[in-house]
Amino acid sequence: MPRLQLELNLPNQLTLLRIALTPVFVAFLLSDSLTLRQLSLAVFVIAALTDWYDGWIARKMGYTTRWGKFLDPLADKILSSAALLAYVSLGLVDAWMVWVVIFRDFLITGLRSYAELHDQPIVTSRGAQAKTFGEFVVIYYILILYVIRSIPIVYQEWGFTIDSLMHPRVLFGMMLLVTLSTVGTGIAYLFDNRKMIRELLEQLHWRRPA
Repeated sequence: MPRLQLELNLPNQLTLLRIALTPVFVAFLLSDSLTLRQLSLAVFVIAALTDWYDGWIARKMGYTTRWGKFLDPLADKILSSAALLAYVSLGLVDAWMVWVVIFRDFLITGLRSYAELHDQPIVTSRGAQAKTFGEFVVIYYILILYVIRSIPIVYQEWGFTIDSLMHPRVLFGMMLLVTLSTVGTGIAYLFDNRKMIRELLEQLHWRRPA
């Protein structure tokens, strides 16, 4: 089996930074300090920007590596999953939907990483790209409104509007759409790549000790 060798070029360093910023973001968001809650938005944006920047550098400078292809999508899922779990902790979204999204994301990311490791890259479908875009729209929507709500002078003026936009039914509906698209694209992914999955299961069967 091909082996991964970590190459600490700039794109991979940015990817590792994204992972390192994730617990900082969660700690700030869940803090009792209004200032830290507000700073959580900046930390999240910085972490998300590293995803765009490391990809841009990798393509422009030719720094694309097998390790980067493995780690980059994993870092994205760690960041988005941490945000969703933080929302569960804050009582903003339902846990069952978040766990469905997380399970699907890490399952598909693992299969994609396996394919990359065996030089069988899989092109992300438009449906999966739309799902990821929609997921981050919901994450940003909740995060921005939650942070704005922690600014007293703004909340005094726009509190009713903010509460309406963050009404449990609104957030439930948005997360439900994300969950349904997550399940749908996940099933489509498994169906389209059933041959690769069958080969993976066969390899795992033959490697299992008798």
